[in-house]
Amino acid sequence: MTTLDLLSAGPLLRLLHLCSPTLPIGAFAYSQGLEPATSAGWVSDEESARLWITGLVRNQLATLDLPILARLYAAFGETDAGEAPAVARWSAFLMASRPSSELQTEERQLGGALARVLAGLGLPEGAAWTTRPEITYVTMFALAARRWEVPIEAAAQGFAFTWVEAQTSAAVRLVPLGQSAGQRILVAGAAEIPDAVARALTLADDDLGASAPRLAIASAWHETQYSRLFRS
Repeated sequence: MTTLDLLSAGPLLRLLHLCSPTLPIGAFAYSQGLEPATSAGWVSDEESARLWITGLVRNQLATLDLPILARLYAAFGETDAGEAPAVARWSAFLMASRPSSELQTEERQLGGALARVLAGLGLPEGAAWTTRPEITYVTMFALAARRWEVPIEAAAQGFAFTWVEAQTSAAVRLVPLGQSAGQRILVAGAAEIPDAVARALTLADDDLGASAPRLAIASAWHETQYSRLFRS
């Protein structure tokens, strides 16, 4: 029996809440480089959107976001106050790994918004994080998952699905695509998640990092893009 099999109703419902697109953190306002990729013609139809999203699951989420999520989850387990040195270290590492100012700003803004939501839901640690320069969305997601006793495998799968869902929604609006195409992309992205999580949870520290040069280029272009629907 896996840890996921043991996910009880309480933590499961907390995880669903944490992953809900109705969570008031403003995630819908960000495309994470997908908007400039669409403007450049790199993403222009269902197939290219699927390849963009699944490629980032394999080459960014599996090798950077998810393994750092796991390390932050473990670090929050070392203290009730979230002051373990590893928390600040891995948060700063993730921030430094974002290749553009827009993506760094997105991390801070989503992280700050989630911290405020968590404080309102009974996790006062969230409020203490709102003024910290190394705050990230991943950090606050890890904090919530740890305090709400969500197993790390489930937390990582939920985090990844939330990312795939947000990217699919952005693709539907940007390309544009029909709703059926969006659902096919969502299924394809979700199919990548189990392997991505399994890989993420076995990576050594020296193996962490993203290999997504087009994302970095697109995100840098977006900083000066004339007409924009999204903030990144």
